[in-house]
Amino acid sequence: MYNELGSDEIRIEGLEVYAYHGVYPEEREKGQTFYVNATLYTDTHKAGLEDKLELSTNYGDVCLFINQWMKGNTYQLLETVAEKLSKAILLKYNLISSVDLEIRKPEAPIELPFGCVSVKVHRGWHKVYLALGSNMGDKEDYINGAIHALKEHPQIKVNKISDMIVTKPYGGVKQDDFLNGALEAETLLSPEELLEACHDIEDAANRRRTIHWGPRTLDIDILFYDKLIFESDTLVIPHPDLENRDFVLKPMNMLAPNFRHPVLKKTMAQLLQEL
Repeated sequence: MYNELGSDEIRIEGLEVYAYHGVYPEEREKGQTFYVNATLYTDTHKAGLEDKLELSTNYGDVCLFINQWMKGNTYQLLETVAEKLSKAILLKYNLISSVDLEIRKPEAPIELPFGCVSVKVHRGWHKVYLALGSNMGDKEDYINGAIHALKEHPQIKVNKISDMIVTKPYGGVKQDDFLNGALEAETLLSPEELLEACHDIEDAANRRRTIHWGPRTLDIDILFYDKLIFESDTLVIPHPDLENRDFVLKPMNMLAPNFRHPVLKKTMAQLLQEL
């Protein structure tokens, strides 16, 4: 589902929709014709074998949904239309893992001869692993609250949760023992959007970032995001030094012992055994 090499496709080409999007007020008032191209990445194997529509994604229903959504919303930018519509499709149709969506605007207000302008995006679900920890107050309650908040997020689907384990503090700061665990989820959020969502949940649990490796009511770390290797001023993926942390590797080994670290090229089971 997450590696699209060899994924099946359902294609919709040239779907004509009359809608009300554009920078100029008259475009949003009078409307114009748009054309939508969509490639839906999904597994058609079982539906093909059993010849049952309920095992596939009904492309006719998708066309009606796109038409209704395009008519029922109004935005200035094609970029916004493509962004929001792609996520609306992914949230509605569970069998679609990702989508290529192109919004074409042949009647754009351009004072030169042209064929068409369009915006095309690729959006999809991403598999992520998050670490959870707490060593202040009601630790179990803080972690359960975090799991509930993640489940309630409209662009996150929690799939599996590890057992919680009691571990000694890491980093040399004298403090209480931790309660630690991990979970597997799918998300439509980008890495930095996911980090912001995790920080919001931590802040709601009165998390204070005053002492590095110090005590905290709640800690949510992004361990892995697909097989992505990513670094910014605020985020590094995979999470640094996780191979030396048994409180990360033990829960990860419960969830995905054969998941392979994209940098170290070793599975969670191998890393835990070596540690």
